[in-house]
Amino acid sequence: MTNILGVHQTDFANNLAKTDGDIADLTAEVVAATLADAGIGADAVESIHVGNAFGQLYTGQGHLGAMPATVEPALWGVPAMRHEAACASSSMAVLAGMAEIEAGRYDCVLVLGIEQEKTMPGGPAAAVQTAAAWVGHETEGIEFFWPYAFERVAGEYDRRYGIDEQHLRAIGELNLRNAKDNPNAQTRAWALTPESFQADDEANPIVEGRLRRNDVTQITDGAAGVVLVSDRWLAEHGRSAHSVIGGWGHTTVGLPIDQKFERSSDSDYVMPHVRRAITDAFDRAGIGGTDQLDAIETHDCMTPSEYMAIDHFGITAPGESWKAIEEGRLERDGDMPVNPSGGLIGGGHPVGATGARMLVDATKQVSGTAGDYQVDGAERVATLNIGGSTATTACFVVEAADR
Repeated sequence: MTNILGVHQTDFANNLAKTDGDIADLTAEVVAATLADAGIGADAVESIHVGNAFGQLYTGQGHLGAMPATVEPALWGVPAMRHEAACASSSMAVLAGMAEIEAGRYDCVLVLGIEQEKTMPGGPAAAVQTAAAWVGHETEGIEFFWPYAFERVAGEYDRRYGIDEQHLRAIGELNLRNAKDNPNAQTRAWALTPESFQADDEANPIVEGRLRRNDVTQITDGAAGVVLVSDRWLAEHGRSAHSVIGGWGHTTVGLPIDQKFERSSDSDYVMPHVRRAITDAFDRAGIGGTDQLDAIETHDCMTPSEYMAIDHFGITAPGESWKAIEEGRLERDGDMPVNPSGGLIGGGHPVGATGARMLVDATKQVSGTAGDYQVDGAERVATLNIGGSTATTACFVVEAADR
């Protein structure tokens, strides 16, 4: 079993460049605060995994596996490596750390997700992330590729089942509203009006097709960290964990979005490999479905990605995600709260840190420490983290340590 001993998320509203900070400062903060939350010193860490998607492209800085030892001398000599899988980068780092613990290689592993993105204006900063698609094959002539890609996901739902744009608007509105209660959320201080969630070209301008500004995540600086430990470590040190990773799922498919639609043409699910990552996690956790979950933190890089997650989790039948939205089931006090933290749209999306951030929030929920965005009685929370147009998908089931 892999346990989570400590967690930390930086303030996703911070802009490092405005305070003369850099990715080393971000690393130093998340290392120190994560270890402090775990109640251990750096000398207890036996292995380090760093999730980062676009380090060289945003900052020029690569070789980020060596950054923790650069900023924390006590980590000098500790084996470390960097993982890249677009938005799922730090989920891959978590899986690597879990594998080491489960193999008995190490008993205490530090996992970090780190991304500094605000090093250039918004347009060029968004263009950097096109690197997570099949460059030169599906990206030519498209100014903002990822809004285009998830507009196509919405279009595929429309073709198969029909889709109402107002349901997408409602997802953005819920996540931005939830973020108001999260002290680390990027958008918590935003001034929003009802027009911000309507087809209002001034308050909510079009980005791509049916997607408007509040259907889309922001450029974000941020980091998240978790300390993973074995059962043996807890027993030897007389400690209790904050949470337990009860199950996981991981699937990888090809880069192009067209391939995914072609291969799913005979499936009820638009992305059946995403569904498999979820059901694999459920199977490993020994649960039968979402009726045994108390909340979900899911990938909402664009509102269609959350629309997809709703039916792929089984909250509704395939193609019927709109029902859960209309019935208020996704609200923090609904029967299946989704993104009580504000998710990516409300909380922020420092790409390489997102998977770890979801585990931070899942841990807060099941340990009862989520503060103003706590889901009452939460004991089991799932996360769904996707990289690119779902080319890499990871799902975790996080449980209360005393469950």
